[in-house]
Amino acid sequence: MALASIGVCYYPEHWPQEVWAEQARTMRSGGIELVRIGEFAWSRIEPSPGHFDWHWLDTAIDTLAAENLQIILCTPTACPPLWLIERYPEILPVDANDNVRRFGSRRHYRFASAVYREESLRISQAVIDRYATHPAIVGWQLDNEYGCHETTLSYAADDERAFQRWLEMHHVDIDALNKAWGTVFWSQEYRSFAEVGRPNLTVTEANPAHRLDYWRFASDQVRDFNGEQRQLLRECPGSDRWVTHNFMGNFVDFDHFTVGEDLDIATWDSYPLGFLDQGWFSDEEKLRYRRIGHPDWAAFHHDLYRAVGRGRFAVMEQQPGPVNWARSNAQPLDSAPAFWGMEAVAHGAEFVSFFRYQQLPRAQEQMHAALRLPTGDAAPAWSSVNQLAQELETLPAYGSSQAPVALLFDYPSCWASTIQPHAPGMDQLENAFQYYSAARSLGLDIDIVNTRSNLHGYKMLIIPGTVIVDDAFVSRVKAADLSCLIGARSGSRDEHCALPDALAPGPLQRLVPLRVLAVDSMRPGAVRSFSYGQETFETSRWHESVDSESEPRIRCDDGSGLWYSAGGNHYINAHVPTKFLSLVMQEILLAQTVPYAPLPEGLRIRRRGALTFALNFSPDTHRVDIDDAHCVLGSAQLAQGEYAIWQQAND
Repeated sequence: MALASIGVCYYPEHWPQEVWAEQARTMRSGGIELVRIGEFAWSRIEPSPGHFDWHWLDTAIDTLAAENLQIILCTPTACPPLWLIERYPEILPVDANDNVRRFGSRRHYRFASAVYREESLRISQAVIDRYATHPAIVGWQLDNEYGCHETTLSYAADDERAFQRWLEMHHVDIDALNKAWGTVFWSQEYRSFAEVGRPNLTVTEANPAHRLDYWRFASDQVRDFNGEQRQLLRECPGSDRWVTHNFMGNFVDFDHFTVGEDLDIATWDSYPLGFLDQGWFSDEEKLRYRRIGHPDWAAFHHDLYRAVGRGRFAVMEQQPGPVNWARSNAQPLDSAPAFWGMEAVAHGAEFVSFFRYQQLPRAQEQMHAALRLPTGDAAPAWSSVNQLAQELETLPAYGSSQAPVALLFDYPSCWASTIQPHAPGMDQLENAFQYYSAARSLGLDIDIVNTRSNLHGYKMLIIPGTVIVDDAFVSRVKAADLSCLIGARSGSRDEHCALPDALAPGPLQRLVPLRVLAVDSMRPGAVRSFSYGQETFETSRWHESVDSESEPRIRCDDGSGLWYSAGGNHYINAHVPTKFLSLVMQEILLAQTVPYAPLPEGLRIRRRGALTFALNFSPDTHRVDIDDAHCVLGSAQLAQGEYAIWQQAND
């Protein structure tokens, strides 16, 4: 049994039927085992209302199966056909400016639309009825990239009515809502749930609690839509096939953990270069890593989606070449496709599926590279993916074990920090990534957890500016007997986006007793200097004035406190450089007797069972030596885009 499998995203409807058999043979000869199909095929499956054309899809599935290719079949609900929109125009989403988003691209539906829910179940049931027991079908993908293109939040009249019902279910009494939201401010009080509208088109800022509840409502609509689709597959013959959805990178518009509860495995779509170009990274980082990706970006998402999948994850779409949607679209290093695939496997991926098999020379994604050129010839990525498939066949199968360090990630905190940012660059996602990157630079494996996770067995928990933290979570932290590193802005809001009664960091005061009295939101160029050891650093973006009976571990040059500790727990009350965070973590890890090894810039280590993976993102060549292990793939000397694997000597 191989450590992981290689897959590909394939669109037989894009190509003449007479080339399908040759395409399937080429896939198999290149080491591909899994093929995803059907996510955008509704108009071909049902070209007119009630008229189904199954012949082409029957043929495509049988053609792939004849080459012993396993199939991931999708419910085709991401792109409702034009005839459905013409019949039910109320399906279309409405943006925050009350503009209807029209037909002509994709994801043109509202999750809260009762009509669309019914139609999506109808088409999905038809596909499931026909193919659920086909022996080549090994898994199902529900829809495609929920919420992409800013479609989680919709503001149609139907959405408003559904929101009112949601509010009544969650608040029960309108007086309770008024109190929770603080509607006495600006005379916003409501007499009934029917009076509560959508939080858009207000003259100035809408009530933050209103917006946060609307985001929770929208997230629940995604969860419910996914759950209804999943239920169809629970009740059908062939229900032993696994079910997934393909989540996205840098995307926090709904709670992936709640959606993941209805999935067998979480998958995601990995595009390291596209997100490097349009992400928060510095110009220096974008140039340094422009053909291989940031050392921690894909890794962060691998660990996040492994958590969403409760230990099971895979990559459904892996970038193989230049994408078409970033501001600038770099050509990856020749080794990058195999490098990215092996990185995913190091983090526990069960398969890596490349997007896509063959580049289509027309329509919106004609500049998006694939494994094969529009002519059918091999694209630059083809040989790299073939190499990866061969290497995976030689590696023993190991699972992932619990890491020593956990990092908290919370989607409602992402929404709260978006609703009231107060300072640029202080949102939950970027904060979490910075703390994650600091820990990874020490050669650590990291598990990502949510506020409901079991924390026993971890030595250190990172709370990276998590805005909303409740008492129940803090009680679990205290019971787990670990050390916490808490970042600025943590615990700064309650569940209704209000300041905690005892001020920030709210319930986290049970871990480090202090209170945040004020926040200095620092414009670019405004800094406070401080020293640690022999080095000088600067705070930026955010600095909190703290009231504490304890003397801070570090003070800035202006006398303001920076690092507070109590009982093995630590609070950093400012945005600080990543390098300083790694130094703080080293002190915590030493106290907890957790081994670590600071890594050269751009080099990363990940363990999977008895295997240790080293991957070099840096333009500089690095040598890697792993104690008590022998190298089973690659060599100790790694240039940029190269990787090596060691196996423990006693395995």
